Amino acid sequence: MDFVKYEVKNRVATITLSRPEKRNALNGEVVTELKTAFTRASDDPLVKVVVLAAEGDAFCAGADLAYLQELQNNTFEENLADSSHLMELFKMIYEHKHVVIAKVQGHAIAGGCGLATVCDFSFTVPEAKFGYTEVRIGFIPAIVKVFLLRKIGEGKSKELLLSGDLIDAGKAEAMGLVNWMVAANELDVKVEAFAQKLVTKNSGQSMSLTKAMIANVQSMNVEEGLAYAAKQNASARGTEDCQRGIASFLNKEKLVW
Repeated sequence: MDFVKYEVKNRVATITLSRPEKRNALNGEVVTELKTAFTRASDDPLVKVVVLAAEGDAFCAGADLAYLQELQNNTFEENLADSSHLMELFKMIYEHKHVVIAKVQGHAIAGGCGLATVCDFSFTVPEAKFGYTEVRIGFIPAIVKVFLLRKIGEGKSKELLLSGDLIDAGKAEAMGLVNWMVAANELDVKVEAFAQKLVTKNSGQSMSLTKAMIANVQSMNVEEGLAYAAKQNASARGTEDCQRGIASFLNKEKLVW
């Protein structure tokens, strides 16, 4: 792959945007390579957690503007296919079987902020800026809003999506857009430590099922949600991971997953 790197170490797959000269801006090829990498991580039996990282000063500057300009000559059907391509990437990350952690070492703007949004956890450096600037160039933050509303709610989503303002990492953390702000010289260590905590202390099967339940239950009413939860609860009791975990707890044995 030309724009994305893939590496596995200690059951953590690191998917790295590697287009620093373009501030890791997204185009059709970059999206294709990201989808390929996340599919690979899903299929890799050695992987339990995924980290999405980037090279250079920016995490991701959003859509490549030259690419957007080219798309203006497309038909509606061609643009719909391209838009669906990005939608599929965001959906793939949001619904990925593994926990996905964003390691944001620089600005995450527009579609780049969307990438961080759809990850399950995110670490950022204090210097990073976040925002959805689409309305400032006559575009719309269409796809990401589906996930942002779920993540931070309507009021805060409106503040970001309608203003087009960039916010600093501290405000992004306070709004719940990112989870943790850490010093740049600690970013790699903190992300690795958190990833390894998930790898060694938690059942991968349990994390995968819980992540899926969180995504699915939000579209259900209370009655449907509770019925779904009861079935998932009953099903989980028969899994190998649950039996192993309960046995270890009862036998007071230290469990390393």
